[in-house]
Amino acid sequence: MKGFDVLIIGGGPGGYCAAGRAAAGGLNVALFEARALGGVCLNEGCIPSKTLLHAAKYYDHALHGETFGVTVAEVTYDHAKVVARKDQVVKTLVAGVTSKMKSHNVTVITSHAQITGKDSAGFTVAAAGETYAGKQLIIATGSAPSIPPIPGVGEEMADGFVLTNREILDLKEIPDQLTVIGGGVIGLEMAAYFQTVGSQVTVIEALEKIAGPTDGELSALLQKELEKKGVRFALDAIVTEISDGKVTYQQGGQSFEAKADKVLLSTGRRPMIEGLGLESIGVYVDRGAVVTDNHLRTNVPGVYAIGDVNGKWMLAHTAYREAEVAVNHILGRRDYMRYSAVPSVIYTSPEVACVGDTEETATARGIAVEVVRVSTLYSGRYVAETQGEDGLCKLIIEKKTKKLLGVHMLSPYASELIYGAALMLELRLDIDEIKELIFPHPTVGEVIREGLFMV
Repeated sequence: MKGFDVLIIGGGPGGYCAAGRAAAGGLNVALFEARALGGVCLNEGCIPSKTLLHAAKYYDHALHGETFGVTVAEVTYDHAKVVARKDQVVKTLVAGVTSKMKSHNVTVITSHAQITGKDSAGFTVAAAGETYAGKQLIIATGSAPSIPPIPGVGEEMADGFVLTNREILDLKEIPDQLTVIGGGVIGLEMAAYFQTVGSQVTVIEALEKIAGPTDGELSALLQKELEKKGVRFALDAIVTEISDGKVTYQQGGQSFEAKADKVLLSTGRRPMIEGLGLESIGVYVDRGAVVTDNHLRTNVPGVYAIGDVNGKWMLAHTAYREAEVAVNHILGRRDYMRYSAVPSVIYTSPEVACVGDTEETATARGIAVEVVRVSTLYSGRYVAETQGEDGLCKLIIEKKTKKLLGVHMLSPYASELIYGAALMLELRLDIDEIKELIFPHPTVGEVIREGLFMV
């Protein structure tokens, strides 16, 4: 039996970050990953999808450059070559994570791991025909696509007609017609990509709006921009069957059909806990997710759960921070997890980036707020670099304290700006303090400052 200070199951963003931080803190670490280091985010999610979306932006700019005085005689798009570059990007970054683990002397076991028990000395895990012992255990197994019980979905997935986020990123050809079931982040990003590069895309969403918990006004504006590009939406619609090259759905009491060459199933994700052996040590699970406190501790002393598996915020950057908090607790350093200023991004074109309260969530918490809306046309850089598409910065401010509670943006570069707003929220700055900050000019971020002077 091989003994370690910390056993970490799952090599995604949370897992490899925890391994690196723990090893840097002087702990002997074993990291178990059944597939490739980097997890879903690096191998079949965040990074590969952004690689494709970036290529699509180049293509779109080439097609519509005449506004800026640029005319391209012939523009072609080689999706297979884009996918090949995506694979190389992933390979490079996975190699980087592997190298980092090696430099920290983390023992990496490429195998499925199962928790087998606990005793006074710690925990045991079985993997690759061996048993490993650890004083502390971190669960970072991530999430998997949620597959709804739609008639025909199982058969059509087996036939390759229905795809998840994993398979669609490996398509070598652009489907003429793509139907996306689910209007959340993954569904919208893939809808935006495939519409740009030649597909006719239809998005079917069960809710009355797209983009899940995103501010309703921004969701509506994003839908409007995607519709301008040709994406079709069926909202408040329930899929009833998938078969024979079509998706059947109910909307407003009527039945409709969306023809498709491929279907992307993007109906959410669920924590990966099956076959993990949580029951062997009594870890408490609620509604499919491992329950944790603000130190990422489970109900079992010495066991932590970080990332998607705890079901709190299924975002890679949240997993990074949760990993740091968990490791700091193991090392005896004072730290705790806060979720009030977690930024989120939808990498469509334009991008949507949000942090903090919306008007609805603040009101639900009994907070009186003032809402400030600033068109991105207030930004000189935005006007210079775009064709005047709708863009918005929306600020949520607490009336009583004049504290900034939320920032919501629909704009190019929004993903690169939102961390600044998150810092403002994390530090609980009031608007007079933020007004004293000097924003670089010309930048799109200046619209945040413009909005504060409207209060």
